[in-house]
Amino acid sequence: MDFSVVSVGREDDSPVDEPLRVAVVADRLGYREVWAGEGPTWDSFVLATAIGRATERVALTAGPVPVSVRDPYTIARGAASTAAVVGRPVGVALGTSSKRVVEGVHGVPRTRPAAALEESAAAVRRFLHAEPGEPVVVGSTFRRRHQPPGGALTVAAFGDRAIATAAAHADRMLLDIVSPEQVRTLRAKLEAAAERAGRTPPRLAAWLPAAVDPEPESLAQVLRSIAGYLTVPGYSDMFEAAGFGTAVQLAAGGADPDALVRALPAAAAGMVGLVGDLDAVRARVEAYAEAGLDEIALVPATAGDPAGERTLKALRPA
Repeated sequence: MDFSVVSVGREDDSPVDEPLRVAVVADRLGYREVWAGEGPTWDSFVLATAIGRATERVALTAGPVPVSVRDPYTIARGAASTAAVVGRPVGVALGTSSKRVVEGVHGVPRTRPAAALEESAAAVRRFLHAEPGEPVVVGSTFRRRHQPPGGALTVAAFGDRAIATAAAHADRMLLDIVSPEQVRTLRAKLEAAAERAGRTPPRLAAWLPAAVDPEPESLAQVLRSIAGYLTVPGYSDMFEAAGFGTAVQLAAGGADPDALVRALPAAAAGMVGLVGDLDAVRARVEAYAEAGLDEIALVPATAGDPAGERTLKALRPA
């Protein structure tokens, strides 16, 4: 199992510069890659550039970038610009994001998300491999000046159309907060879609919340990250079947995050993440590997564990 680290700005009261601290710890501990997450607080390419300037070795992936709010050339230009500044490979992750983010933060309609993802992935893949001297876009008199950014194209997927897009265009498909059982199902769908596309299946990665020997505040932070998925189709059924129906019903009724965290038992964190003592976490890693996951992108809890150092140190590469 490969491990990478997610450095993303949380939309809570954590320090704004916390993603940089997480990335510096990951670099010092020998992780090979850091994801610079996009969100209401941080632009992913600015964050990736800041991480690159603050670290020595880690490769960088920016995103997932919501395809409804940036055109493909802008996305590829961001990656190439970051790579030029930091002097290291920079990849891009694409996703559809949510209506809450696309419309509630950016103020643009989230229409045809699956089609937008397909169109963006095909175009971004071409742009990521464009060489200096080529037109920046077909027919343009402007010429590309940056070298290709050198990183992989990742597509975040869960539904069938997004999986088909990842199978057709991506080097890696990304899942977010999934159980091993979901990984097994989604892996089978990815392989079938890749066969239809005539491609080797891309690598399969997942962002997973992680907290080794968690403090109470660490556990609460993980549960808060899970709470946002209680109304998402495919997740709500899983949590309800596991006995967490009360929390699912509260979420459907519009309960606030604090109420949802109180309604979720601690066991919920272990369903879709790496939470517990080191032996329990290692057993969970094995379960994900057996289900077909190639890479775990650790989203370390930082409440009660500054910069996630305890968790990242426990799971660092050998």
